[in-house]
Amino acid sequence: MQNTRDNETWLEDLRADGAKKEAALEDLHKILLKILPAALSRWLPSSSSHFETFIEDTAQETILRVIDKLDSFEGRSKFTTWVYKIGVNIGLGQLRLKKWKEVSLDKLEEGNEPDEMPSERFAADLPNPESMLERKNVIEMVQNVMKEELTPRQHQVMMAVAVQGTPLDVVAERVGSNRNALYKLIHDARLRLKRRLEREGLSPAELLAVFSE
Repeated sequence: MQNTRDNETWLEDLRADGAKKEAALEDLHKILLKILPAALSRWLPSSSSHFETFIEDTAQETILRVIDKLDSFEGRSKFTTWVYKIGVNIGLGQLRLKKWKEVSLDKLEEGNEPDEMPSERFAADLPNPESMLERKNVIEMVQNVMKEELTPRQHQVMMAVAVQGTPLDVVAERVGSNRNALYKLIHDARLRLKRRLEREGLSPAELLAVFSE
């Protein structure tokens, strides 16, 4: 059904419960696995031993981000185009963080993909001591918030996916669940964390800024 949904149908199905939402998530996953390789192979060659895992990780994180941002979709483009742009940005962000040796920095300067991350966003390998200390303090704070705010299951999954970088399918198998159920669990956990951080006077953007200096 993924080829017959219009913008409103995508939003309706992804906001639904049960089989309708699961079908939409599965269709979205298939679409991302189809379009992301061509978009991101400019930076990480498809011949890389990391490529398949990288695409799957990017697709999973894109779906989680899309679910979180559904209310921000304004309908100015096709829904799948909006998702595509989010996926490209997430993929480039993952390449930046993992610093794959195969990544072409020259191609990052060409700027032909929508909403690309420019090459100057690739941080230096060694941040200054002040930044390192600040990051350490932020990490400790976030870990404490996670322990206090999340249920044991949410904490287990978030630590595996968000902190340790374990693929979602692997986590689902370990905890006896499935990918679609974990999408909702992670979404709910992120909302809890966001609300707690806001009560502490911190925004997710401010936390991310610590790691981009």
